[in-house]
Formats: sequence, structure tokens, C-alpha cells
Amino acid sequence: MANLQSKSSSAKRKRRHFRVRAKINGTTSVPRLNVFKSNGHFYAQLIDDVKQKTIVAASTLKMTGLKSTSNIAAAEKVGDEIAKKALDKKVTTVVFDRGGYLYHGKVKAFAEAARKAGLKF
Repeated sequence: MANLQSKSSSAKRKRRHFRVRAKINGTTSVPRLNVFKSNGHFYAQLIDDVKQKTIVAASTLKMTGLKSTSNIAAAEKVGDEIAKKALDKKVTTVVFDRGGYLYHGKVKAFAEAARKAGLKF
């Protein structure tokens, strides 16, 4: 008989995230651009998985002038900021890790803003 219990959306996201993380890996020359979103904020970081170090990070935690820290406009601003910080560190190409989130809404806006600001992925 089929299992009638449905899994929560967070459990599904974690499962997608682990599946994707098994396939992608960041290096010093091509780091992994990781995304996390909570109910209140949006976070992104460039990670060198070989050295297990964060190269640069950006989030809405300390951003001022935002109407909301958890909407599409905030995600776009984080995308701009992470791209500027990455370009300052001479990083132009990254591997995008959407963190198990669907490529839609905030994640899509973030990715497009980062690409527009100069990151390649």
C-alpha cells in the first residue's frame, strides 16, 4: 500500500540540497555560491570546499534602506553585493548552489542580479 504521509517542504528542500551537493563542489578558482533564505533574511556566500573556507559572504542582516529584508528586492541587493565582493577578490566564475530551493522568485532574482553585476555561472 502506498505511503499516505506527505513530507514537509523543508524536508523535501533538504533532500534536494543533499542530492545537488553530492554533484557540485567549489574550489579556490571556481568557488561555490551558496544561498540560504529564512523567513526574515536572505544570505549568500562563496565557499571554497577544498579548504573549507568562506571566501566572501553577504546578507540582508546589516543592510540599510530596505523596505523588507525578505523580499525579491532584498535578494537582488544581496546578489549585487556578493558579486561586487567576489570581483574585489578576483573571483569571476562560480558554481551556483541554490540550496535545494526552486529556481524561482527570490533565488532567481538573486542569481540574475549576481550575473548582471559580473559573476559568471
